[in-house]
Parts: sequence; C-alpha cells; structure tokens
Amino acid sequence: MQLRYRYRLYPDAVQCQALAFGCARVVFNDGLRLRQEARENGLPYVSDTELSRRLSVAKATAERVWLGEVSAVVLQQALADLNAAYRNFFASITGKRQGPKVGPPRFRSRKDARQAIRFTRNARFAVTAGGRLRLPKIGEVVVRWSRPLPAEPSSVTVIKDAAGRYFASFMVETGDEPLPKVTSEVGVDLGLTHFAVLSDGRKIDNPRLLRRAAKRLRKAQKALGRTAKGSNNRAKAVVKVARAHVRVADARRDFAHKLSTQLIRDNQAIYVEDLSVKGLARTRLAKSVHDAGWSQFVAMLEYKAKRYGRTFAKVDRWFPSSKRCSQCETVATTLPLGVREWACPCGAVHDRDVNAARNILAEGRRSVAAGRKPAAGRRREAETLNACGGDVRPPFAVADAGEAGSHRGAA
Repeated sequence: MQLRYRYRLYPDAVQCQALAFGCARVVFNDGLRLRQEARENGLPYVSDTELSRRLSVAKATAERVWLGEVSAVVLQQALADLNAAYRNFFASITGKRQGPKVGPPRFRSRKDARQAIRFTRNARFAVTAGGRLRLPKIGEVVVRWSRPLPAEPSSVTVIKDAAGRYFASFMVETGDEPLPKVTSEVGVDLGLTHFAVLSDGRKIDNPRLLRRAAKRLRKAQKALGRTAKGSNNRAKAVVKVARAHVRVADARRDFAHKLSTQLIRDNQAIYVEDLSVKGLARTRLAKSVHDAGWSQFVAMLEYKAKRYGRTFAKVDRWFPSSKRCSQCETVATTLPLGVREWACPCGAVHDRDVNAARNILAEGRRSVAAGRKPAAGRRREAETLNACGGDVRPPFAVADAGEAGSHRGAA
C-alpha cells in the first residue's frame, strides 16, 4: 500500500526563493499553451517527448534561461502532472474513467492557494544524519519529524499552503500490519446531532469545529474586507483568514484520525452507511454537513481497515436502517426526522440513531456473509459508480399485476 507521510518544513528566506514554485508553474503553463495552440491551429497533438525536447530548448533561450537554476527533475515532474491531467481528461470523455466528469487542464496561477513541486529518486534527495531534508539546488531544510518514516520514500512533494506553511509529503510503500484479532464488531450511524452513534449504544459528540470558530473567522473576514485591493495589508489579511481556516481543517482531520484509529483498534469489523454526502451538501444543512467531514472519516476507516487486517463494508443507502426494528425487523411506514424515539408494535422502544446503528451492523454482517466484497478491497465508490458513491435513486422494479396498466375511472 502506498501512503503519504507529511511533515512540517521550515525553510529560511533564501530557501523559500530557491524552492521555485514559479518555475514549475511556468513549465506547466508553457506545455498547456503549446497543446492548446496546436489544437486551435489544427496541428497534431504535441506528444510528451516533444514537450520535453522543447523544455530543453527553452532553457537555452534568453527568456527562459533561469529555468536552469532549478532541479531538472522538478521541471520534468511539472510536465508529468500535465500529461496525467490530459490522460484523466481523455479517459473521462471517452468513458474509460468512471465517476464525475474531469475537465481539461487549466493554467496554474501564482495566486493559487496551493503551490507544490515534486522530487523523485532521480533528484537524489536525502534525509541527513542530523534529521534535515537535503534537496538539490536548495540545501538542507529543517524538518519537524512527528514520527519516523516506515520505509525509504520514492518521492517527496514540497507544498506551500494558503496560510504560508511549508510541508514535505513523502510517498512511502508500506506493507500490511495486521492487528491482533478481536471479537467485537460495530455498526456506525453518522449524523449531525452526534457525529457517530455506535451499535453498542455509545454516542460520539459532534465537535462542530467550524461553528465554534465562526466568531474568529468572521472577525478575520471583516478585517480583510476593510483593506484596499492590492495593498500589503490586504495580503496580510488574506493570510490571517487562511490561517483561521487551516486551524479548523487541522482540528477536523485530527479528530477523524483519532476516532477512526480507535474504532479500527477495538473492532474486527466496521460497517457504515453509504451516505450521499454530495446530495446532502445541496440542502439547507450544507454547512453542517461540510463541517462534519463524513467523507474524510469514512475514507480513513477504509484504508486503515485494509492496512490493519480489519473488515470494512458500506451498507446500501436505501436500506431502511432508521425505520426498521432491530428486534423483529418490522419496517415502520413513516418516521419523520423530528422523531428521535419510536415504539414498535412488538413492544420494543428504540432510540432512532442507536437502532439505525444496530441495523447497519446486522445488514453489514449479512452482506459480508453473502459474499459481497468488503469496501476496503474495492476502489472508492465515488470512482466506480458516480459522484455520490452509488445510485442516486432506487433501481427500477417490476410492477405487480394489480399495479400495471391503467384503471378505469382513474383521474
């Protein structure tokens, strides 16, 4: 399994200039411009080899001579990113790539929130004995090692985010590390009142990180609105707004990592409902849905289950987990969202969310026992089916004989 390990970088002022995000951006944009001009003029598609040749020629010209001051690997990786973007675009329009449609590559801007360059093994980057990251034509950069690397990295991507922070993202090939087997299994019902309700009755509070930071975000955004466009104060205010947002994003990611790790460690099998997050994000609850970060949490459960030898599966979104009695399996005719507790004719009184989690656990066990491949061993649902992770409406079914055709006297 390939995983990314990200660490904070602290380059000095000279190294920040030497990182040369702009050089990689120029090479990417030059290649994109050449291909667009060739298409507009009716010329053949500019091949990858031709782009590399033109890059070598451009480095010898007066207009692009400064490209020779950075590592050649960085420039070649910029062209590799352009080629990958075109391959994804062509595969999308021809139907070979499933999921949401991919648009054509766009020009990169120096105002983009994320800037990145990549070094492969050919660049001969290294971690020194003193714990610094040595990059070609940049030097030794200070790294804060929050944890050791499990193996030799195949590449490192240097990233600058909107808040002005620098990170080193190492691509590492890791093997499976199965945890000791346990007997417990759990069904997880995700929600907004509680972030997660477990089938054993436990309820995990929703941290509502974006809501809690609203006052600080509003203050930073107002300060940004009072600055003049193009001024130095506006640039500083933009960074302050970005820093306020990354605090929320970092806290949300930390919460998801800790909770997913705990569930994977304590349970042999984890079952969740296949929610249509994109669909829910178009409702009046959109802000709360985005604040919860369900997709990020489920993705963490999926890859951690695969790595540590756990079973992970998604229950179909049309399965009536809330309306179904977890004891007698009777399905209620209707159950409005405002009803948090309900009584079944069999005499059982259910907490809506706990009952849903128990039904998800039972249905997940049935689907795995029936031979359905766990989601941890499949590609992402959003890539294999559609943008929402599954069918957006129930499949068609054959009508009963009494329902087919027109009835006399019907309006």
